Amino acid sequence: MRIDKWLWAARFFKTRSLATDAVGGGKVKLNGAPTKPAREVKVGDRLDVSNSETRWQVVILGLSEKRGPAPEARQLYEETQESIAAREAEQMRRKFTQEPAADIHGRPTKRNRRQMDRLG
Repeated sequence: MRIDKWLWAARFFKTRSLATDAVGGGKVKLNGAPTKPAREVKVGDRLDVSNSETRWQVVILGLSEKRGPAPEARQLYEETQESIAAREAEQMRRKFTQEPAADIHGRPTKRNRRQMDRLG
């Protein structure tokens, strides 16, 4: 089974095109090495998947040609303990850390510019 099809069926990516682009862009590694979208995967292979800010390390437990519901998709892989711990730590960091520019939306208004000029 192709790696891009498996990633789509396992619900790591919303569309198969996104899965293909991610594999081609080096966001997915098969057994620690970059791969191509048409590469065949088999049960027991290890995948490192980076999807925007989220990273997973999974071991393939099953193959599926079609995309099914999420509970069925979760049975296709097993996430490593290190991956689970890293994702939870990142989630906690994002929860308690505020981005410096989070409250800035768009260009500053005339009033905001005047306040910035006064400060600096």
